Amino acid sequence: MFGIPGKQAVSITDKAAAQIAKLMKKDNHQGLRIGVKKGGCAGMEYTMDYVTEVDPLDEVVEQDGARVMIAPMAQMFLFGTEIDYETSLLESGFKFRNPNVVDACGCGESIKFDEDLSAS
Repeated sequence: MFGIPGKQAVSITDKAAAQIAKLMKKDNHQGLRIGVKKGGCAGMEYTMDYVTEVDPLDEVVEQDGARVMIAPMAQMFLFGTEIDYETSLLESGFKFRNPNVVDACGCGESIKFDEDLSAS
């Protein structure tokens, strides 16, 4: 929808692709749908849900057995984002490196986009 021909909407690191593929196999999911919703102290939050059925309006990115679907309303917010999976002594989880984010809360759970992008 908001893509550039020949360029995927988001990129997935090898670690993230391996984790997504593992999650897909666990309960025979079709992939992982990512999106954004209003919430958190900075105004927006990422969402992630297992998908049992691919929505024809989703942007689909596939890599090394992993499939990520981007919800239609989130495509303009997520274009250019790198999805990674990080593990540390205290936590592990998906990390989003999103060039469209202009601010984030201190805990890193919520984000803010440029006013022009949010008004679209």
